[in-house]
Amino acid sequence: MTFSLALFYPILPPSQPIQTSMYPTGGISSAIQANRLRADGMGSKEQAVLFSNQDYETLKQECLESGCLFEDSCFPAEPPSLGFKELAPYSSKTKDVVWMRPSELNDDPQFIVGGATRTDICQGALGDCWLLAAIGSLTLNERLLHRVVPHGQSFQDDYAGIFHFQFWQFGDWVDVVIDDRLPVKDGELMFVHSAEGNEYWSALLEKAYAKLSGSYEALSGGSTTEGFEDFTGGVSEMYELRSAPRDLHRIIGKALERDSLLGCSIDITSAFDMEAVTFKKLVKGHAYSVTGMKEVHFRGNMERLIRIRNPWGQVEWTGAWSDNSPEWNEIDPSEREDLHLKMEDGEFWMSFSEFKRQFSRLEICNLTPDTLSEDSLGKWHTMKFYGAWRRGSTAGGCRNSPNTFWINPQYKITLLEEDDDPEDDEVACSFLVALMQKDRRRYRRHGQDMHTIGFALYEIPEEYRGCQNVHLKKNFFLSHSSCARSETFINLREVSTRLRLPPGEYLIVPSTFEPSQEADFVLRVFTEKQSETEELDDEISADLGDDDVITEDDIDDSFKSMFAQLAGEDMEISVRELRTILNRVVCRHKDLKTDGFSVESCRTMVNLMDKDGSARLGLVEFQILWNKIRKWLVIFRDFDLDKSGAMSSYEMRLAVEAAGFKLNNRLNQILVARYAENEMVDFDNFICCLVKLEAMFRSFQQFDKEGSGEAEMNVTEWLYLTMCG
Repeated sequence: MTFSLALFYPILPPSQPIQTSMYPTGGISSAIQANRLRADGMGSKEQAVLFSNQDYETLKQECLESGCLFEDSCFPAEPPSLGFKELAPYSSKTKDVVWMRPSELNDDPQFIVGGATRTDICQGALGDCWLLAAIGSLTLNERLLHRVVPHGQSFQDDYAGIFHFQFWQFGDWVDVVIDDRLPVKDGELMFVHSAEGNEYWSALLEKAYAKLSGSYEALSGGSTTEGFEDFTGGVSEMYELRSAPRDLHRIIGKALERDSLLGCSIDITSAFDMEAVTFKKLVKGHAYSVTGMKEVHFRGNMERLIRIRNPWGQVEWTGAWSDNSPEWNEIDPSEREDLHLKMEDGEFWMSFSEFKRQFSRLEICNLTPDTLSEDSLGKWHTMKFYGAWRRGSTAGGCRNSPNTFWINPQYKITLLEEDDDPEDDEVACSFLVALMQKDRRRYRRHGQDMHTIGFALYEIPEEYRGCQNVHLKKNFFLSHSSCARSETFINLREVSTRLRLPPGEYLIVPSTFEPSQEADFVLRVFTEKQSETEELDDEISADLGDDDVITEDDIDDSFKSMFAQLAGEDMEISVRELRTILNRVVCRHKDLKTDGFSVESCRTMVNLMDKDGSARLGLVEFQILWNKIRKWLVIFRDFDLDKSGAMSSYEMRLAVEAAGFKLNNRLNQILVARYAENEMVDFDNFICCLVKLEAMFRSFQQFDKEGSGEAEMNVTEWLYLTMCG
């Protein structure tokens, strides 16, 4: 008997863990609920997720009615909100820190003075220049700015000590509420501040982002693209300036025209280089914003200039084309006046050729998918998947680990149409793959940080084309090479690569570099032309077979004799008697590792085989169970490849399939979490797993009378099923 169970988890797509800080908590049931909310538009620009379930309007109204200023219990004005190492409670850097509201610091506090500008973002005692460079670029686009900093907030109208900001986080827009108590030391704001002494929007924005990340210190160190993406929901690209494309100036120009966000930095070669200032006043290991580009007439030729901003608000380039350099005296006064009028403190011009020599890296965040196309010829198509790497089930590592690489999540992309490029003879499809690991900053206080991540692409061979319900196994990857891959495996939050491949079907395998590293991730694919993308995962199904119809007459005398001896006078085996029998038998097999069968697992076996509701097994029932265990013992030994007496969790996945059960990634994660220990599965846990699976499939079959893959039951039936299973 074979049947499909395509709707075993009807709402939950495979491998889709949910951020508990943003969605309701409570395991699988909350994951199902969260996916329903996403399907209804939750997380979109129009319907942001409430971080920590805090609703700004409701909380503000409560404060106005009570006459009390808001105090945020989810991010309290206490030492742990500052940090965990250099900013840990009782550290020298946090000594004498007090939390104060702007109204306590200033007689006339303002949210924004004269519009948000780049001078509003001056760095404090925190290494988050990457974030500030991104905020600086954000101020160049008022529409984007007000997406992150909602209108209507002030210290005058209906002030209640509460503010809110919105960020894009791993596929969802999130609304973050904060109070306005800010960390102050020696009478000054510790962190971001405005050049205007009474302006506080940038300090409050930084606090909201710190809350999202777990603490202020969690913001220390990062890539400007991280801030870019969290302010826009866009997708980033990175260029090494030593090997930049010849048309880089055109790429930058188009990016600025499209209001893309741009950042640049200078690599460091050692820890001593960090924030070291070169003799011409550029800062190594520091994030700058790119804010403009212009060509001017200079000495009979056109000179291409680029405008850079230091988020410190000071320390500027002193070479050619710096603020007071003699080059400015040799261009038309109207050009000079025009370029200088648009300058801000900490901002400077330099020649484009000098920029490529002095800086190491350029980062560009494309705001919408259609801006990825160099000529914006058409709308790009966007696909997004939520996935997870889980130790023992889906965390296989890169190709360097051939035994486990295949267990990583797998996604298929079908490129249907080639690019429209009359100057290119090659038939190819342009697309961009971006892989982002989630929530890693929040784990910093636990000693964890970014994993090293990347992805590989494989051309799908003819025999698998058009298939959806298949997860390609180890042998496929041993016999096929990748056709494309991420440029590098790197310990950044996101790795992205622009690719061109002929039309066809391709497999994307995202992974960490090392196996067994756990993280949630978001995989985004942007294609210029029409394409199709889907997760490749095994369809949930079971080949239960038909239990042999046997009678007592079919059972040999030796088995009857054994049963009579074990069962006692009532000629039935109870749960505890079954446990005693199985543990005695297993102990005789010295090649099997086992802790022995538990009462709970034996109860599941009895429930599976008990046909008359007696909670005991008769002779025939026990014979059928015994046959199953003997069959599963053969499978266990077949897949215990190193003959250690236990299976690895990825060997278990294959063994479960050999026993007749096809499961998707999410269910394999659940089985490993429940039945494996340190990624190893012993014999009794393997048997318990198969018994539980068969029991659940058979129970479902009883309710799915039409074989449609869907079942209806009332609460009483549901409780009978789950409590007895």
